[in-house]
Amino acid sequence: MSITKQETKEIMEKFGKNAQDSGTAEVQVAILTKRINNLTGHFGDHKKDHASRRGLLQMVGKRRRLLDYIAGKDIERYRSLIKELKLRK
Repeated sequence: MSITKQETKEIMEKFGKNAQDSGTAEVQVAILTKRINNLTGHFGDHKKDHASRRGLLQMVGKRRRLLDYIAGKDIERYRSLIKELKLRK
């Protein structure tokens, strides 16, 4: 259900400036996206898990705010991140 340290490290290497970069908005969005995708599958089996659903909605809201921040700073970074994470269809 949660992501491992190895998965987090791979995401930081791919989206961050270096391997220890976990603070940039792009890395945070990528980690949140991975957690959201993992948790979405959980609700197929556990339809009445409302506490986790609330956490999921909070993560989606946080990702949205981070994406808005990136779009306000640099629209090209935003577009490349959306394309890389396949958030828009």
